[in-house]
Amino acid sequence: MSRANHVRPESVAPRWILRHRPPEQSLFSGIYGLVLASALVAALDATGEKADPGQDALWVLLTALAAGAAHGYAHVIAQRASSGRAATMSRLRLVLAEWPLVAAVLPTVGILLAAMAGWWSEATAVDTALLLNTVALFGWGTWAARIAGYGWPSSCRAGSLDMLIGLGIILADALID
Repeated sequence: MSRANHVRPESVAPRWILRHRPPEQSLFSGIYGLVLASALVAALDATGEKADPGQDALWVLLTALAAGAAHGYAHVIAQRASSGRAATMSRLRLVLAEWPLVAAVLPTVGILLAAMAGWWSEATAVDTALLLNTVALFGWGTWAARIAGYGWPSSCRAGSLDMLIGLGIILADALID
């Protein structure tokens, strides 16, 4: 094929397809966010301290934002080191692409804010958040395996292994309190 007749993919495909983030990366960030939220909510629920679910919700959200920014910036540094060029808008997209990590902590933040509003106690909010995040870890782990092409039994095993992380956090919370 002559060079004049060669069609480059970027000239045919819409730009939004080329910039679409692979689902594996979003799942990675989401699972990471769930584990982060669970560990934080368990750590912030210290026995003997005055309950402050509003402050705990703020810490969970700020930590997720910082972790997402740090993870995205690590991608920028790695890209800069490999290409030797200055930061560009595409690198800003690398940082902003960590939104699933932040989105994954929002249910935990919402549960803590409901406790702040007096809908339930902080202890109940923490238990609910830990349970919800553990179930979500199973779902996201199963979904990630399905996207990777695994069958249902293997996907459920993968989800169960992810769920063990949440169960480990629940166990650690029970033993440390």
